[in-house]
Amino acid sequence: MTDLILRFAEPADSNVLFQLIKQLAEYEKLSHAVTGDVAALQEHLFGSPKYIEAILAEYQGQAVGFALFFYNYSTFLTKPGIYLEDLFVLPDYRRQGIGKALLTKLAQIAVERNCGRLEWSVLDWNEPAQAFYRSMGASILDDWRICRVTGENLTILAAK
Repeated sequence: MTDLILRFAEPADSNVLFQLIKQLAEYEKLSHAVTGDVAALQEHLFGSPKYIEAILAEYQGQAVGFALFFYNYSTFLTKPGIYLEDLFVLPDYRRQGIGKALLTKLAQIAVERNCGRLEWSVLDWNEPAQAFYRSMGASILDDWRICRVTGENLTILAAK
């Protein structure tokens, strides 16, 4: 795709990025879980401290996908890593190399920043994504489980 542009998101992109996030949630059947807003997203992308970064994929001037990521850390490697929170390409633009370009760009960023790894999670039912990630060289770790504490349980844990 010669008209594909990958670039870091800018403050003016916050609304379009949030719309893409909502479309991702719809695809994952998780629209009900989107409780945030554009203002919070913009603050976390561009405020101080800066919590996240995002790469937008534009085709012929239209935002068609994104990758949102942040640093994590490997104590065993004693190196930072990049955690890919979300990778999404609009359905009409899939299978055209955009997802591959986004993932490749993130790998380049990880190498440039001397990170020890690039990692992310994938839903167990999302076989097309799993096949794509494997084709890109990713290992899917069956022996690890994500642990999460949110909402009221987070408040209770913090009060202990």
